[in-house]
Amino acid sequence: MTISGVSGKTSYIGTTIVNLRNQLNDLTTQLATGKVSTTYAGQGLDRGFALSLRAQISSINAFSDTATNLNTRLSVANLTLQGLSDINAQVKNAATTATLTLNDSGQTSGQITAQAAFANAVAMLNSQSGDRYLFSGRAMDTPATVSADTMLYGTATQAGLTQLIKERKQADQGTTGMGRLTVSSPPAPTTVTSVAEDGSAFGLKLLSVQSSLTGATVTQPTGTSKSASVDLGPVNPNDGDKIKFNFTLPDGTTEAIELTATTTNPPPAGSFLIGANSAATSANLQTTLTASIKTLSDTSLVAASAIAASNNFFNPVATISGAAVNNQNTPTAPITGATALSGAPGTDSLSASFAAGDTITVNGTQITFVASGATGNQLNVTDSVQTLMAKIDQISGTKNPSTISNGAITLHGADGADLSISSSNNAALGALGIANNTTANPAPLRVGGPPFDTASNLVAGTPANTVYWYTGENGPGSARGTAVAQVDQSISVQYGARANEQSFRYLLQNVAAYAAVTTNASNPNASQQVTALAQRISANLAPQNGQQQIQDVQAEFAGAQTATKAATDRQTQLKGMAETMLDSVEGVNQDEVATKILALQTSLQASYQTTSMLYQTTLLKYLPIG
Repeated sequence: MTISGVSGKTSYIGTTIVNLRNQLNDLTTQLATGKVSTTYAGQGLDRGFALSLRAQISSINAFSDTATNLNTRLSVANLTLQGLSDINAQVKNAATTATLTLNDSGQTSGQITAQAAFANAVAMLNSQSGDRYLFSGRAMDTPATVSADTMLYGTATQAGLTQLIKERKQADQGTTGMGRLTVSSPPAPTTVTSVAEDGSAFGLKLLSVQSSLTGATVTQPTGTSKSASVDLGPVNPNDGDKIKFNFTLPDGTTEAIELTATTTNPPPAGSFLIGANSAATSANLQTTLTASIKTLSDTSLVAASAIAASNNFFNPVATISGAAVNNQNTPTAPITGATALSGAPGTDSLSASFAAGDTITVNGTQITFVASGATGNQLNVTDSVQTLMAKIDQISGTKNPSTISNGAITLHGADGADLSISSSNNAALGALGIANNTTANPAPLRVGGPPFDTASNLVAGTPANTVYWYTGENGPGSARGTAVAQVDQSISVQYGARANEQSFRYLLQNVAAYAAVTTNASNPNASQQVTALAQRISANLAPQNGQQQIQDVQAEFAGAQTATKAATDRQTQLKGMAETMLDSVEGVNQDEVATKILALQTSLQASYQTTSMLYQTTLLKYLPIG
């Protein structure tokens, strides 16, 4: 008889034990991890849903990281904006309250404050968050500006603001210190007093003349190079009669010289003596007016000149400078604003005429020439060069009127914009001294010289001879759009900035002008110069209607932060719900798992004992004794 022991036929007993052991291991892992399974395969039919929930949570985590970085950058940017706003208030207050005492450098305490404030403002505009420059537009790895010292004082080869202010002062005052004006009269005896501009882009510009002088005839400013006159006639004015000459200054402000006729000798300030006859009175008027213009030229004009130079430096403008050309008069002479756009040989007209149907295109907008009856963007072929320049200025939107001097035309574009000009009549455009298809990019403007006191127009500075203060990106589109962050599936936030935005640039150019000007303490007009400058700085640093303010940028950044916070709050709630749902799929009830483990441990212990007993059973235990 064959007796079989415990072998393969009874291995099912071991298999059962192994299965129980595997179940115990799975339950122990679930208890330790809190998860149904460490693999998606072990999650059963809900594994696809779990994958989708995990993807959603991962996306929310990514948006959360973006929001954290974005909030950090916006916080740094807001600190900068608040600092710039504080600087604006600080310098405005200094300009209003500072004493007029000049130090050894020819500056007041307010100007010393402005120097420190300017350096601080430049440093703020070069703020970084991590490795990103916040005010450089898309050029995030490039500083927004050159240093404050370079802006003010330039380099060995490049002119800074202080040099441009000095050059502009010479150009605006002119060789005689009369603000590029002349006061004259016909040969004596005469009762006429004339005031005339010199036709340049600089100095005082005649605006109007107001008179209450008895018997006087006033001719208002007219002409390309404006001139005005007052003829006292045969009768002297009465004591107390007044005449006022109104002028526009380089920064766009206006000033007036008001003179009163008097019989008091010597006449008090602001008065001219009534002479024995109107010719003598006219001579006295000329003397007093000349002295008054010189005083205005050495006070308010100096301050206005500095403001204008700073604007030209910080606010680049495209400039097209034409070649000097002659008309077809006999003999020929340099073209002027009065030169006709078409005409016969021997007349003051262009050497090559425009004809009806010709066009000039300025920045994509056409000017069409017609025989007569021009309207809109049309010109008559018989119109003058001055009329054409005015039409070009209207189209380009420039704040710097085009000029013509010594037969050369200078055209300017709008602030920060390119300027292009072309014509269907290449020869006629060339007769204006301008090559066809000419394009210019924005550049800082400076006086065309030397010599500067006789210069006639502004020219474009080049990177070789003039500091270009803004070094960030200056491409198309809004500054805010230069940096975009996706904070939600369907929400993106724009938070870019450029240091040459209007609000920042305007602050810099005014604080810099205040910091850069120096005054000769020995000049009898020193106090008036300093006062005129401080008044302009204070007025300019007040809120300007229709102009971007720093607070506007702060509001835009606040909007970005609000949108980001709203998205983050919503995502936090979504993440909580997704994690709860994911836990219901992947998670386990630990009490239930513990109970199962105890039950399995009991079953496994019993199985171990039973199996042990079976494996210890032998034939000898069943044989009889004896």
